[in-house]
Amino acid sequence: MSATGGAASGSSAERRAERRIAVRLPVRVRGADRAGVSFDELTTSENVCRNGLAFATLHEVLPGASLEIEISPAALASERPAPEFSTRGDVAHIAPAADSRQYIVGVRFTGPRFHRVFRPESD
Repeated sequence: MSATGGAASGSSAERRAERRIAVRLPVRVRGADRAGVSFDELTTSENVCRNGLAFATLHEVLPGASLEIEISPAALASERPAPEFSTRGDVAHIAPAADSRQYIVGVRFTGPRFHRVFRPESD
């Protein structure tokens, strides 16, 4: 049995200083996909932390791409009230979702951080 206490420098666990909270929040995402086509999509978060979030999308984006993010309980309503939280972020990772038509995108905020506290959803 090998010891696992010494993580290699630069490991994902080391880079991620904040705990992710599994919570579904309405999210509006604006950016450009892999082909450079602009999109404005309403989706939900998979998880959030102060420094970023992950969400499901139909758009394949490139790592490093800049996105505009709005998180608001009213983001899915037809009216457009001011978002509760608005920032920019860079795509840190992208992976196919269980639904083969979607992707799970992880974003690292480059603008304001998210300061709201949530309880994890029960499975």
